[in-house]
Amino acid sequence: MKAYLEPEEVARLEQAASNLRDRILIRLLFHLGCRISEALALKVEDIDFTRGTVSIVHLKRRMKLSCIKCGARLGLSHSYCPKCGAKIDGAA
Repeated sequence: MKAYLEPEEVARLEQAASNLRDRILIRLLFHLGCRISEALALKVEDIDFTRGTVSIVHLKRRMKLSCIKCGARLGLSHSYCPKCGAKIDGAA
């Protein structure tokens, strides 16, 4: 089972879209490879029309942090474990 759409399938999706906004969104998702949340967060200033580029802010982080000593859940900004006090490796 494949996990992607062929260009012809994307073209059919675009043709089936009922309005311009949806057609543009389908095209953005296909050509930029971004997530829907990233495409919906785009602003005009994220597009460089001269160079033909788009800057995408990655909104999703697949990081689950936990203390290696006690297993407590940690936030991205933790330098020390709030439960056992252990120093977190890689923390500033």
